[in-house]
Amino acid sequence: MTYSVKEMYYTLQGEGAHSGRPAVFLRFAGCNLWSGREEHRAEAVCRFCDTQFVGVDGPGGGKFETPAKLADAVAALWPDTAENAYVVCTGGEPLLQLDSALIDAMHTAGFEVGVESNGTISAPAGIDWLCISPKGNAPLQQLSGNELKLVFPQQEPAAQPECFVELAFEHYYLQPLDGDETDINTRRVVDYCLRNPQWKLSMQSHKYLGID
Repeated sequence: MTYSVKEMYYTLQGEGAHSGRPAVFLRFAGCNLWSGREEHRAEAVCRFCDTQFVGVDGPGGGKFETPAKLADAVAALWPDTAENAYVVCTGGEPLLQLDSALIDAMHTAGFEVGVESNGTISAPAGIDWLCISPKGNAPLQQLSGNELKLVFPQQEPAAQPECFVELAFEHYYLQPLDGDETDINTRRVVDYCLRNPQWKLSMQSHKYLGID
């Protein structure tokens, strides 16, 4: 299998339970809920995506013919003297491409493997940290994991927090919908979490810090 990668870079995780942790971000090209092109956003299942995942032209991006070659490229971004190597597989939708062979190759290279997925594709075995972020009315196939991170508010009935509280996740996060009403949405999230303490606030700290 050839893996299509939009970009790879070393940074700090900005969201969720691992916020602040150094990680190599491996952004796969492509998504099953939006083409990534602005002319298609209005009719997309997910209309608020804030990432660029079209093509393979970003820093570190390209096409990788084998799991070992991609794992080597990820490892080349990690500091030589650092331990606790961590890679975050994201997108787009990483589970369109991430498979057991690549997970095994990442483990062989010494990495703990995290995944951020929209949950519409069942996750392969071997993932060390699985974050599911439901989008709109897209049906969930992955009903368990380490972290459920819901962008809030969303208008669709299937994307309301109460729809997910009985699922098998260790952590539940609400993340304010970014845009013209970010401050208002942040207040909504704070209020909701105070009323429903199963949920915790997730902020996109990388945006406030001005890092990727």
